[in-house]
Amino acid sequence: MQGNAVYRHHNTAVLSVAAAEAPEVVTSEYFDEVLADTYERVGIRPGLLAEVAGIRERRWWPKDVSFTDAASLAGAAAIAESGVDASQIGLLIDTSVCRSHLEPSAAVAVHHSLGLSSACLNFDLANACLGFVNGMQLAATMIDAGQIDYALVVDGEGSRRPQEATLERLSSPQTTMADVFEQFATLTLGSGGAAMVLGRADEHPEGHRIVGGVARADTQHHSLCIGDLDYMRTDTKALLEAGLDVAEATWNEARSDFDWSAMDAYVAHQVSMVHATLLFKRLGIDPERALLTFPTLGNIGPASLPYTLALTAPSLSAGDRVLCVGIGSGINTAGIEITW
Repeated sequence: MQGNAVYRHHNTAVLSVAAAEAPEVVTSEYFDEVLADTYERVGIRPGLLAEVAGIRERRWWPKDVSFTDAASLAGAAAIAESGVDASQIGLLIDTSVCRSHLEPSAAVAVHHSLGLSSACLNFDLANACLGFVNGMQLAATMIDAGQIDYALVVDGEGSRRPQEATLERLSSPQTTMADVFEQFATLTLGSGGAAMVLGRADEHPEGHRIVGGVARADTQHHSLCIGDLDYMRTDTKALLEAGLDVAEATWNEARSDFDWSAMDAYVAHQVSMVHATLLFKRLGIDPERALLTFPTLGNIGPASLPYTLALTAPSLSAGDRVLCVGIGSGINTAGIEITW
């Protein structure tokens, strides 16, 4: 059976969304310098990251800042911006891809750091670059059901370790052109944190109501991108093409449930210039209505979409229709509408 999953929310609003910026700027020129000998030996022209992917730089956290530190920084900012007392938050979801260990959950460290209540449910929810959108949907479902009053969704990502490992590996004299292209996507990653507080719309008329959305799975592509903190291999071309195909199928079927043809703002998961250009063309999205953050931030995984939303928010007006869209390796796609 083929088709979209469709959902609508009735009483949930976004009360705040915040970004935590990693402080260390790492340029693509620096990556080119590190890999200069390898590029010359295998016949690859330097500058692909900036000229083709469109990523001039990305951010790194200092070595003593953990992924949960990044998530906590964003979470604290979102709580402060929302005006909600931390003791009222009944759900914490950490949607980070990056994690230092398998046990315990990353959420427990964030819960402790933020001093949340013992009655606050807390757990991790991972789904590649769509984890944060899934966290929003789950939180909104629980708020609509009356199980909780407020939810906090957080994400903290760091590209330093995988990129340092990849640069060292690709600097080997044994590296081939195939090795470089298989690991090229790792060099497009970035670091950052993002968080969102959600609450009851009827109690917060100043909030931004979550209307609903769609999702679609095409998991035959689950092996196109596989990675951990030390090594990630990606069939970049196949992943791009498959992701665009699934996104277009999702978009076309969504027309029967939502009219997303002329939104006031589109907030897309950020990957690269090639990805953004082709995605907007396939979906008929006006690129002038989408803020692009990947040129200076890279692909921050699931933090990318809420991070971009946080940067877009100051330009939005009450009543604006905002569509958040993303594609996660695996492959899953999602679109979620917010009335600002």
